[in-house]
Amino acid sequence: MNTVPISVQRWGAIAAGQALLSVAAGAFGAHGLKAMVSEQALQWWQTACQYLMYHSLASLFVVVLMVVGLRCFWTVRLFTLGNALFAGSLMVMTLTDMRVLGAITPIGGLMYLLGWALLIKSFLSWNKKVVN
Repeated sequence: MNTVPISVQRWGAIAAGQALLSVAAGAFGAHGLKAMVSEQALQWWQTACQYLMYHSLASLFVVVLMVVGLRCFWTVRLFTLGNALFAGSLMVMTLTDMRVLGAITPIGGLMYLLGWALLIKSFLSWNKKVVN
């Protein structure tokens, strides 16, 4: 029986946890924030939740790829960092109206882009034999 490395298990749990957070945050935004923040702030929150979910699911996909042998640990790390910086800054900005945090948001976007670029590189350099 093959076992999955603990690092892969951890990253899978982190990715699933981020997806759970996205759903909970989305529900909070839809039901709890409407009366508390401006329409612009609600849009920031929605954008944060969407990107958080997109990259949580992408991270889960990358974890599955790691199980089958694709070397892409940095991709899931960059997606996680992107979630913290991009979605996190938008969420904190929504709750506090500290617009200066908007300067952090593009850094998170850059982490997303780097993660996708590394995933492309991982696919192009994958040497694992595939049985047809």
